[in-house]
Amino acid sequence: MSPPPPPLGRARRRSPRSGQSFDPALDDTELASVRDQLAQGRWSEARSLLARTGDDWDRRGHRTVVLAQASGAAAWTRDWLLAEPESPDAATLLACATVFAALRGKEPEHRAVDACRDAVRRAPADPTPWLGLLLLARTLGTDEETSQLFEEVRTRHPDHHHAHHLMAARLAERRPEAGQDPLHEVYDFAAWAAEQAPADSPLAVLPVVAHAERYRVLAAARVEPADPAASAHWTGRRARQGLKGAFDWWLEWESGDHPRNRVDLNFLAHAQWYDGRVAEAAALFHRIGPHITPAPWSYPDRDPHHAFLAARNAALGSV
Repeated sequence: MSPPPPPLGRARRRSPRSGQSFDPALDDTELASVRDQLAQGRWSEARSLLARTGDDWDRRGHRTVVLAQASGAAAWTRDWLLAEPESPDAATLLACATVFAALRGKEPEHRAVDACRDAVRRAPADPTPWLGLLLLARTLGTDEETSQLFEEVRTRHPDHHHAHHLMAARLAERRPEAGQDPLHEVYDFAAWAAEQAPADSPLAVLPVVAHAERYRVLAAARVEPADPAASAHWTGRRARQGLKGAFDWWLEWESGDHPRNRVDLNFLAHAQWYDGRVAEAAALFHRIGPHITPAPWSYPDRDPHHAFLAARNAALGSV
């Protein structure tokens, strides 16, 4: 017997202080619509969407992760799998939904791992089941496990956007006692990833992401001020080098086609604003539109909606 329909409405994350909703679908309106239908038990739309997405691996990963967070996603996807027992798309979506349930403490970790391994067997070329395992290891796994799973994703898609962001966040958490170490491994990782990627790859923004993730860790450890405006973290030589390269990439290559484009633009606008580059930040705020992401505006423990609006309004009011 199927579970009762859950309450209607979009699966959105809320800022704990302001109550503002953040939609992980970002600017993918088709995905947002299908996610809402899945939450009502209409899994056939998710089936069609993933089939159309094909082997566009970054888009497939993004869409699967967002669908997996829909209310009742695991239950409804089990219905899909009952109807189509051989479907690799259903197995992958169920795997990711089980991962998020495990991260919320609603499922045992081993069940999420087993679901991901089953999806891997059904679709060995697809990096998405490995992304599910990486999401799990990012929070619950060891450094070695996280690195191994990242390499499994890269073997299937070397420039996987979400996987690189997860790895940067995990690496940034190593050795907080080292403080502002310019040789910290997260910076080497981000520089290497940006250099080895194609010229038009959004991984050009990864050094800025790494710098923000390291700030999160240092501010939480009270090595840096909790207010980014009071920290020199954003105005040092390393920060400005990474920011210049990322902004130059945006001016030359950014087209908005990448499914996680707004994630990068939020990191880039955040860094430009706290480096005091008001005109550049204003241009990015225009491009972001309503698609705010909690990271990095929440770093280290801030209301992201308030922080974003304060920076955006000040930037736009100054140009």
